Amino acid sequence: MRVLEEVKRCLGEITEILLLLIAVGITVEILFGTTVPFFGGVVANLTALIKSLGENGLVGLIALAIILYLFQRQRVAA
Repeated sequence: MRVLEEVKRCLGEITEILLLLIAVGITVEILFGTTVPFFGGVVANLTALIKSLGENGLVGLIALAIILYLFQRQRVAA
């Protein structure tokens, strides 16, 4: 059981780092435009994801609710 808890903790920390990188990518793209290496296209990708969820109606809404639930649950556990 201890191994599973350690894996969950590591995955939670990786998720947190990735969310911070997304936030940095959005900020960099807003400040410097889409030509910045590595961070270019973050806003476009997020916009496409949101558009895709929106086009799927109820299924997209359920998927969004599940994603938000998982992130909220991860933050409460930390």
